[in-house]
Amino acid sequence: MKAQLLTTIENSMGYTLAVAEAMPEDRYNFRPATSVFNFLELMNHITYGIKWYSENSIQKIETPWEPPAPHKTKEATIKSLEQSFVALKKGLNGIVLDEERIHGVYTTLDHITHHRGQATTYLRCNDIKPADYIY
Repeated sequence: MKAQLLTTIENSMGYTLAVAEAMPEDRYNFRPATSVFNFLELMNHITYGIKWYSENSIQKIETPWEPPAPHKTKEATIKSLEQSFVALKKGLNGIVLDEERIHGVYTTLDHITHHRGQATTYLRCNDIKPADYIY
């Protein structure tokens, strides 16, 4: 089971990073409506969500939702996003998976997928074709 989850996380990481890379840096402040995150904020939200869900739902470390200020550049955002995925995978290696923790992994992946779907829409609003889906 752990190997399957790690493969799924790796695929999620590859596709999420491809989506983040596809948006030109000068469009990272794009938002399709005033009531939603801009692309940079959305990528930072995914990054923090990975950390928060991993701590609360997988590691079982109760952590309040206190996201840091977004990174300012595409490069820093992507680096942080990648590091969050690496930490998620590393965290799985140090625990015994039980039903509750497996559910936590799926909760984390669901959050990533939800917001990555938004991000692909942001790309399309800018006439950018997202990378082919990785599964």
